[in-house]
Amino acid sequence: MSLSSRYAAQCCARQLRASTTVRASTSFLQHTISRRHNSTEAAVNPKIAGIVDQISQLTLLETADLVSSLKSRLNIPDLPVGGFAAAAAPAAAPAAAEPEEAAPAPAEKTLFTLKLMSFEAAAKPKVIKEVKSMLGLSLVDSKKFVESAPKTMKESVPKEEAEKIVAALKELGAVVTME
Repeated sequence: MSLSSRYAAQCCARQLRASTTVRASTSFLQHTISRRHNSTEAAVNPKIAGIVDQISQLTLLETADLVSSLKSRLNIPDLPVGGFAAAAAPAAAPAAAEPEEAAPAPAEKTLFTLKLMSFEAAAKPKVIKEVKSMLGLSLVDSKKFVESAPKTMKESVPKEEAEKIVAALKELGAVVTME
């Protein structure tokens, strides 16, 4: 299950638990909660209302299982870690999947994984500083990261940004690969 689906399931379950288990002692708060709850019930199908009631009683693990089952049954792909903006490009692909007469050309890769392979010993402090600024790590963590090369630096990086990072680190004396 992707991270965004898991997060959505957790938020949904948290909200459902909060709205069903939180009972305030004052009538004002109860009135506000019930008014907010009832404000969304304009014309709800009884079948849908029953399903919502059943889902609201599920635990977090059961909700996660429900999400994964629905994804597999409805053929919904997992969203990439980049979220909805990164999912816009793959969403257009099924529309173009109509029968084609010519053989499909291989698509150019747009997202890359950057891997720090090695570095020159003399350039180690400069590479550590650059890794610290790129990844937002502390100085100690950056030092450990650089010393544990080869190691993956970033994943799902657009081509232009990946080329800039590779060029900058190559200038400092590091060897970075784009996969």
